[in-house]
Amino acid sequence: MLMTLDQSVFARRRAQLMSKMPDGSVALIAANRLVTRNRDAEYAFRQDSSFYYLTGFNEPDALLVLLPGRDQGRSILFCQPRDPAMEIWTGFRAGPEGCVSQYGMDQAFTLCDIDKQLPDLLDGTQALYYAWGQSAEFDAKVMNWLKGLREASRQGRHAPSQLGLIDDLLHEMRLFKDDAEIALMQRAADISAHAHIRAMQVCRPGVMEYQLEAEIQHYCAMQGARFQAYTPIVGGGQNACILHYIENSAELKDGDLVLIDAGCELDCYASDITRTFPVNGRFSPEQKALYGLVLDVQKQCIEAIKPGTPWNAIHDLSVRLLTEGLLELGLLKGEVDQLIEAGAYKPFYMHRIGHWLGMDVHDVGAYKQKGDWRPLEEGMVMTVEPGLYIAADNQDVDPRWRGIGIRIEDDVLVTATGHHVLTASVPKEIDEIEALMAR
Repeated sequence: MLMTLDQSVFARRRAQLMSKMPDGSVALIAANRLVTRNRDAEYAFRQDSSFYYLTGFNEPDALLVLLPGRDQGRSILFCQPRDPAMEIWTGFRAGPEGCVSQYGMDQAFTLCDIDKQLPDLLDGTQALYYAWGQSAEFDAKVMNWLKGLREASRQGRHAPSQLGLIDDLLHEMRLFKDDAEIALMQRAADISAHAHIRAMQVCRPGVMEYQLEAEIQHYCAMQGARFQAYTPIVGGGQNACILHYIENSAELKDGDLVLIDAGCELDCYASDITRTFPVNGRFSPEQKALYGLVLDVQKQCIEAIKPGTPWNAIHDLSVRLLTEGLLELGLLKGEVDQLIEAGAYKPFYMHRIGHWLGMDVHDVGAYKQKGDWRPLEEGMVMTVEPGLYIAADNQDVDPRWRGIGIRIEDDVLVTATGHHVLTASVPKEIDEIEALMAR
C-alpha cells in the first residue's frame, strides 16, 4: 500500500516556519521546473524537496508565498491554470481552486497573475526570505520585482529592506523527523532492504551489473516506490573502488565482490543502503578479513550513536578503528596516532562516515553550530557507511589485497535513548550472506 502524508502535516509545517519568521516578513519557496532530457523529451519530474515539504504539491512551475501575520491569508500558491487542452497531453492540474480545496492554501492564483500580484504582496514587508542562488532565472525575477517596488517609492511603495536565506530556517526544520516522516522512511528502508536481498539471491558469475540494478529497481517499483533516491551503484571487482561508479555495465566475475549502493524514494523520502557480497556466494580469506574489519567498525560506530554524541565523534571513531585494523592486517605500518595525523588511511578510506538522510539522500541540515560539531539529537537520521577501497594499481600493498572495494551502509535514526537502525533487515554478517546466497 502506498504511503503519503496527510495535508494537515504540510499545514503544520507552514505554520511552524511562519512562527520562526517575524511579522512583516515574507518567504518565497519555488517549485522545480520540468527539465528537457533531449529534444522534446523530459526527465521524470521530481519536486523541489523544500517546496514539497511545505505543500505536498507535485506540479512544476509553482510558487509558495508565506506571509505571517497577514489577515487576508498567510499561505498563497501560484500555480499553472487549468487547461483542458494541455491536460489531455500532460495530465490533470489542480488549478487555483484545487490548491485551496485540496492543498489547504488560504489563497491561490495562476502564474499568469504573478507579475501583478507578487509586487503587491511584497509591498510594505520588511524582510524577504528566499533560497538565493538556487535558480539564476528565478533570482532575476525576484530582483526585478524588488527593483520595481524601489522605483515606485515616490508612489508610496516599499520594498523589503532585509534579504535573508530561507534555508537557515527551513533546513533546520527538515533535519528533525516526526513520527509520520519516520514511518515513511522506515517503509522506504524496508522496500530497499528486500530489494538488496533479491539482488543477493539472483547474483552469480556471468550476471551483468545492470541486471542486479534492474532487479532492485523492479522490486522497488512493484512495491510502489517507482523512483530511486539516487542512481544505483553496482560495482563488481575493482569497480567497487570507484565511489560513485554508475556505469553498471560490466560482467560480474567469479571470485570478485560486488558492491551495491541503492535505495528507493517514497513520497519524496529517501533510503540509502550499501551492501558488499561475493559474486559466487563465498568470501575469500582476504575478502573476509577486510569485510570483517569494515563490519566491526560499522557496528561500533552505530553503537556510539545517541543524543549528545558530537557528529564528528562517529567519523573520528571510524578512522581510528579502521587504522588499527589496517595495521593488524599489515596494510599500514607505524603508530596509530601518527598514521591518523598523517592521513595514512586516506588512500583506503577517503570519505566521511555518513550524512544526514531525509527528503534528499544527502539531506539538508548544518553539521556544525557556531563552529563546533553539533551533538546528535532525537529525530535526526544519518547514514553510517565505513568502507575500505584497495585500488587495483596500489603498489604499496601485497597483490592479494588489490582491487577489493567494500562499503557497508545503514540508515540510523537517533532516538531519545540511543538509536534505531531502519535498514536492519538486510543481512550483513558473513555467515548470513553466504547462507542467503547458497539457497
